[in-house]
Amino acid sequence: MGIEIERKFLVTNDAWKEFAVSSYLKQGYISSEPGRIVRVRIEGQAAMLTIKGLNSGISCGEWEYPIPLNDAQMLLDTVCQKPLIEKYRYRLPMDGLTWEIDEFLGANAGLVVAEIELPSEGFEFHRPEWLGEEVSHDRRYANANLLKHPYKSW
Repeated sequence: MGIEIERKFLVTNDAWKEFAVSSYLKQGYISSEPGRIVRVRIEGQAAMLTIKGLNSGISCGEWEYPIPLNDAQMLLDTVCQKPLIEKYRYRLPMDGLTWEIDEFLGANAGLVVAEIELPSEGFEFHRPEWLGEEVSHDRRYANANLLKHPYKSW
């Protein structure tokens, strides 16, 4: 079993953008129920099936498997709940870790969130000046919840 330990923050400005590398992501959910999240994601020419278990603090069980691109597209088109989540993901290496900054599109446009995966829950890391409020425990910012309650409807 894989464990994901992740902290999530709102982003206050674009100072990070000139150093980050971006890609377009499209993802959908076969199940978006807490503890039973099953996600299909296409990023470029790669596709993944991800299963996430119940959260315990900032940790949760996570299993990821590469799947054929054509299968992923078929799942997004025919099986996944609508609407799909679309966003640009920017990756920014910093101090041996990688920040992932998501700039959402569609019904979630205007939302920019930074995430960092940590090796342990108590791991100390540098907080860049462009980080705002921490929203790790606010489930509204979970992608599976943005599907049901888009940012623009808040």
